[in-house]
Amino acid sequence: MDHWIIDIMNQFGYIGITLLIAIENIFPPIPSEVILTFGGFMTTYTNLNVWGVIVAATIGSLLGAIVLYGVGRFLSPERLGVILDGKIGQILHLKKEDVLKACDWFNKKGKTTVLFCRCIPVIRSLISIPAGMSRMKLGVFFIMTTIGSLIWNILLVFLGVTAGASWEKIVAGTDVYTKVTVIVLGVIFVIAAFLFMKKRIKNKQTLE
Repeated sequence: MDHWIIDIMNQFGYIGITLLIAIENIFPPIPSEVILTFGGFMTTYTNLNVWGVIVAATIGSLLGAIVLYGVGRFLSPERLGVILDGKIGQILHLKKEDVLKACDWFNKKGKTTVLFCRCIPVIRSLISIPAGMSRMKLGVFFIMTTIGSLIWNILLVFLGVTAGASWEKIVAGTDVYTKVTVIVLGVIFVIAAFLFMKKRIKNKQTLE
């Protein structure tokens, strides 16, 4: 995958970076670490400018984030509620009220959540979906996403500039960070799911 990413960046420059980052935001398995660190390295031997790379990457981040925000708006708590009222909801032990509670929480903590999560691998893209579902104001979402994306992009591009021809070592380091993050998120999810199920079963027994 890395080779065709590098080929696109070499051929199309800023436009290629914007396109790749937009796709990466919609399809997280595409590594932004490769795009950004190599983009930083490219500024050392091409006519690309460091801040030009950062701006192009940030525009791509916003384009991809808005697409997933739109997906979240389309899903909406009401649509999910209809789905959860059926067999899927029974299997997952989820109700429409659970979705509404989650959206209420996101409405209260959404600003800092979006900003913080834009700097965390994997969920940095997916956080746009609950933002859309909770109907976060587009202007607020746009600002928080821009700030969070800028922090991420600036960090990795400058790491690429500093590493130069050794930019792949930065990618290797961030890859470890990503894997650790995925493991931690997986553990948190399992614990949260266990506690949620335990509480749901306990409430059910109380009613009976």
